[in-house]
Amino acid sequence: MDAFEQAVAQYHATVREIVKGNAEPTLELWSQRDDVLLCNPFRPFAHGTAELAETTKAAASNFAGGELNSEIVEKYVSPDLACIVEIERFKATIGGKEGSGALRVTTIFRREDVGWRVCHRHADPITSPQDVGSILQK
Repeated sequence: MDAFEQAVAQYHATVREIVKGNAEPTLELWSQRDDVLLCNPFRPFAHGTAELAETTKAAASNFAGGELNSEIVEKYVSPDLACIVEIERFKATIGGKEGSGALRVTTIFRREDVGWRVCHRHADPITSPQDVGSILQK
């Protein structure tokens, strides 16, 4: 396994911790630069490391006892930037209720002095075709 594939495997292991309610492992894989950006289903944008940590911890606090599987749809790797597009399917206690779901996720990695680090993640619940009216705000 090359360094990028190792980073992705480690990333997947840490994201599985989020659906168990534990945000700390995944935060360790994020870049510590100010340009990090997280877009998750609970908040529009989290810019910078402080907002990233706050948002990730808040998101993880919604979950307990979960399982997550990642299916890579596509990946792109260059010497200094890489991107994976995937579907994350999970089962967990969410907000106190048993449930399952899926997220469409794009994650961008950047090669830094310490190795590959996540610098952007966008996750949303759109994993099947939607009616054109679904983009209208109510």
